[in-house]
Amino acid sequence: MALASICGCSGLLPQAETPAAQAAQPTPKPKPVQHAKTEPKPEPTQADLFNYVRGKLLSLSPSDGVNDNQEVTFDAGTSVLSITQPDGRCEISLGAIDASTAIWETFDPSDNLNQRENVLRLTFTSLSGKKARVCYDTHNQVITSLAGNRARFLFSQRKAGAVAGFTDKMGKAMKKLVLLAGGSAEKDPI
Repeated sequence: MALASICGCSGLLPQAETPAAQAAQPTPKPKPVQHAKTEPKPEPTQADLFNYVRGKLLSLSPSDGVNDNQEVTFDAGTSVLSITQPDGRCEISLGAIDASTAIWETFDPSDNLNQRENVLRLTFTSLSGKKARVCYDTHNQVITSLAGNRARFLFSQRKAGAVAGFTDKMGKAMKKLVLLAGGSAEKDPI
């Protein structure tokens, strides 16, 4: 009899669960994987931005013998970016530029004698009362026919078109460089 009472207690001995009972039990939630916190990417320095801009001005330069960017330098002390082309150089005072005025446009620099590839041009205007650029000919004489209230940067449209997101990236880099150089982002009154 003692044997029967031990065997009759079904709660003391483990029993195999049926598939239905297994399905009814909640599945434990996986613990979230803890990722190491990544540090935010540091803001680029003025030197980083200049090197990026210089690299793009030279590597994506028009190659038509007129609008070529032959050399690009930067004087951090005066915040002047100097671009040398076949007909002279322009010194762009980054601290005199309104960074919010960036405009991209395409133009055809061809003339009656020479067919040239289209050029992609980034133009900024100066802050009120300031000169954005002064251009010199190959004899180091000021070219007075060019307006000083605009700064222009030229790229080959064909070459720039092969770089994904070029206008967005260059526009951001130039705006940051202008702001670091003391230029301003004037607010739109409307």
